[in-house]
Amino acid sequence: MNLSEAKWRRGFYGLILALTLLTLSGCATVQVSKLDPESREFYELAQLVMTREETKIFKLLPDAESRREFIQDFWEKRDPFPETARNEFKDELVARVLYADKRFKEGGKGRNTDRGRIYIFMGPPDKFEEIFTHGDSSVRGSIIYWYYYNYGLALEFADEKGTGEYRLRRYEGDFFESMDILKLGGSFGPGDVFKERVIRFQLDYDHEQKKITIVLPAKSLNFSEDEEGKLYVDLEFTFYVYDRKGRKLDKVSVSRLFRVSIKEYTELKEVPFEFDYELPEGKGIIDVIISGRGEKGGRIRRLFEI
Repeated sequence: MNLSEAKWRRGFYGLILALTLLTLSGCATVQVSKLDPESREFYELAQLVMTREETKIFKLLPDAESRREFIQDFWEKRDPFPETARNEFKDELVARVLYADKRFKEGGKGRNTDRGRIYIFMGPPDKFEEIFTHGDSSVRGSIIYWYYYNYGLALEFADEKGTGEYRLRRYEGDFFESMDILKLGGSFGPGDVFKERVIRFQLDYDHEQKKITIVLPAKSLNFSEDEEGKLYVDLEFTFYVYDRKGRKLDKVSVSRLFRVSIKEYTELKEVPFEFDYELPEGKGIIDVIISGRGEKGGRIRRLFEI
């Protein structure tokens, strides 16, 4: 099943930028040769899924001790089941990297190929197609399609030279959003309280009142009904706070219960939450993890530079 040219064209112009971000994600920003062995081993794996802000923090850390704390937090933030001994995210990432290196041998490590990098981010596709008689005169080899139904994403790889080296040519769907899902640790795990895997919530910091405000879109939340007939959502907010030099300043966890009447819910568009917090010098990086409490789990995460 091939997608129409018009649909492919919607994602075509962002392709070069998307591939560049995949290739350079975390690369060339840390001098690996100067790292201690533990930090070097961590970075060679984690750079594949580091966010821009995390890379900035990591490269500023002055010593092995501060990097060791960063490493512990890095995996902790992404652990979908923190109550268990295993970190399922880390185990899955290692397994994907090993598979990519073994499976996509197109010169060098498989993790550096187009298919390898996308496999690491997205995992195995839900559907795979390889077309040999495609009629495209610019492609000497076959054309491969990968479909990810959960992410609404389809990708086309072409062996243009007939050498077995497949390059991503076109895609349909929100490629960048799909990458964010894995980078921020939301690729799998429970998600009952959140209707979507990625929620682009807002965060504002009031320097005068020293207050953090987070606004969630109401349509992204699954509300429950209590004994009084009101609707509610029970959330836990965890804030990791860093200064501009990469130093971890604080970790704070706060629970919030939001309740509305059924009538109020019908007109509800946004769900605001406020937190009193003094950010030193009024600037830094705030890493926010929002988790569902009680029977409804799930987790979303974003990073903000203030």
